Amino acid sequence: MTKFNDFAVSENVLQAVSNMGFEEATPIQEQAIPTALKGLDLIGQAHTGTGKTAAFGVPMVEKLEKNGSTVQALVVTPTRELAVQVAEELNKIGQYKGIRTLPVYGGQDIGRQIRGLQKRPQIIVGTPGRLLDHIRRRTVRLGQVSMVVLDEADEMLNMGFIEDIEAILQETPQERQTLLFSATMPGPIEQLARRFMRDPQKISVRSKEVTVPNTEQFHMVMEERQKFDVLCRLLDTQSPDLAIVFGRTKRRVDELYEALNKRGYSAEGIHGDMTQARRDSVMRQFKDGSIDILVATDVAARGLDITGVTHVYNFDIPQDPESYVHRIGRTGRAGNTGMAVTFVSNREVGHLRTIEYGTKSRIPRLSTPTVKEAIEGQQRIAVEKLLKTVESEDITHYQPLADELLNEHDAETILAAALKMLTKEPDTTPVKLTEEAPQWSKRQNKPYQGGHYRRNKHKGGRGRRPYNKK
Repeated sequence: MTKFNDFAVSENVLQAVSNMGFEEATPIQEQAIPTALKGLDLIGQAHTGTGKTAAFGVPMVEKLEKNGSTVQALVVTPTRELAVQVAEELNKIGQYKGIRTLPVYGGQDIGRQIRGLQKRPQIIVGTPGRLLDHIRRRTVRLGQVSMVVLDEADEMLNMGFIEDIEAILQETPQERQTLLFSATMPGPIEQLARRFMRDPQKISVRSKEVTVPNTEQFHMVMEERQKFDVLCRLLDTQSPDLAIVFGRTKRRVDELYEALNKRGYSAEGIHGDMTQARRDSVMRQFKDGSIDILVATDVAARGLDITGVTHVYNFDIPQDPESYVHRIGRTGRAGNTGMAVTFVSNREVGHLRTIEYGTKSRIPRLSTPTVKEAIEGQQRIAVEKLLKTVESEDITHYQPLADELLNEHDAETILAAALKMLTKEPDTTPVKLTEEAPQWSKRQNKPYQGGHYRRNKHKGGRGRRPYNKK
């Protein structure tokens, strides 16, 4: 296994990646970093969770000059969350070399971004729409950019950003180095590469390497109306440190996190209709552990890299294998173990097989926990809390009170009462969730073959048909 100190990079960069906890390179990093350091164009086919940001961030920071007064590198991402996440990681990689990164994205005050740009960052990470806005205002000038990265290119295609990307690339020098990362390679992405890249080297991380080997994967079959109670039982029995629950729609996310709070769980939601300030606040709470459960849509959670997520629950089955891999990639990261559980209705079992076919993995079935098991799980947590307090907290001020109680009651009774108070017993508060239609396989009983979809204008925008693959 290649280590980071095997790469031809400076001590400043090595110190930064060491502080970030990186020692051994992932497969995409092992192949991409030497290629990018040589100045070659690169197409990397890899999913999220494989270490893509460091794969382009290490060579980018290594090659840039601290004293440059203009933007030297550009990263284009599909979502604001991914822009923020990538910028954070690049700032960590560049901290000792003095290379600064600024994220620019829609939903944030543009005046604030202009003030940040006036401080002359060497790298800009942005979403296509906001980048074009800055280019038109002349607050971002790309004439001196030496490296451009297109991150999650297939997702930008899905979101209709290809023309924006072409307009952005036309603002950069022809002799720039271009790196493109994409989970899949549909025809329009290949055309983009042929038009804007120079003899790119191709790197591909195989499916079996990206389906998060450190994550146990399971599915559960149930009726739609049973889903919420089953989720609560899983939370009670598995007691995740941090969990992400994925819902298919914004309405589903809102109803789910409100229902979880009604049942006594610490949960918040995130989706595209929320203000950026609200989304930022929710993410801060989740990262610092103020809330235990994040309920999210696919788009809102793209690019999030939060350490410590132990469980992912697909309350609604993902629409395709790529979405499934993106979702479960939120856990089992950086060598840690995780668990992903997908809820499947009887009518969606065929769609589950499509996901298994697309990810080349079997997802075993998990039985539903009983109420007794849920109570036992919460009792176990209560005992762990009590023992942790005994071992690590100063309880001397409480011992005189304990002596008084022991004079009136026996120790077993007192301890049982304490455990009962600490135990979160299953809550049956009624909740109502709007039923979602089942997810059908896109090719009607045929194994999913990959590819992305666009609106069929001949059917009034309602139909969807795949891009033809060349």
